Amino acid sequence: MTDALGWRRKFGVIAPSTNTIVEPDFYSMTVPGVTSHFSRIHIRNQDLSSDADFENLLVQIRDEIGAACERVLTCEPDYMVMGMSAETFWGGVEGNREFVRQIHEITGLEVATGAEACERALKLFGARRIGVVTPYQPVGDENVVRFFSEIGFEVPAIEGLKCPTAVAIAHVTEDELRRAILAVDGPDVDAIVQCGTNLSMVRLADEAERWLGKPVIAINAATWWMALRDNGITDKVHGAGSLLRDH
Repeated sequence: MTDALGWRRKFGVIAPSTNTIVEPDFYSMTVPGVTSHFSRIHIRNQDLSSDADFENLLVQIRDEIGAACERVLTCEPDYMVMGMSAETFWGGVEGNREFVRQIHEITGLEVATGAEACERALKLFGARRIGVVTPYQPVGDENVVRFFSEIGFEVPAIEGLKCPTAVAIAHVTEDELRRAILAVDGPDVDAIVQCGTNLSMVRLADEAERWLGKPVIAINAATWWMALRDNGITDKVHGAGSLLRDH
């Protein structure tokens, strides 16, 4: 027997309790027969106003992620998707690998992370030099640059928006994001990557590709693309960027 709605695949998704963007983003990009089922990591202190506060958010995530995985396993998902991104970049390549190992050990399932999804997308596009937009404090940006540098990409420009709280990330406007995109773009930049799953940029990234003439990778779109393609689902999704539309 298969699930009445998730007859192709059921995805278990882990997201912070403060995140209001990744869930509707994933729903907007869904395809027939695929369902996503969210489990929330309880964020008790969402202050992100300094590097130390930002790192404290990750401590909370590490303390809670095991229980969040165990809860979503009760719906018997086929695959895991991380609806958060900072932790997937933390500690560079080895930090990402250890994170994936941890989720696999808890769930027994394969997992899509934002960091690996961006790596796959950039290699697909043949990019080498990238501009990056994040909602993070400097310590978060340092880990993002470290990850991309370790996998062979140059990051000549990164714009960290230094959002003061976890919820405030979702308050960043398209005008602010447009300015950030333009700030990290340049003739020597092959592609732009947006990190932070609570930043609403899927629709804007799709538009920005048309005005810039280069890939603009919104992390929620990239993560969803990785999840679909890892599971042999090749349906095209329109309005979420060239990755899901053409690849």
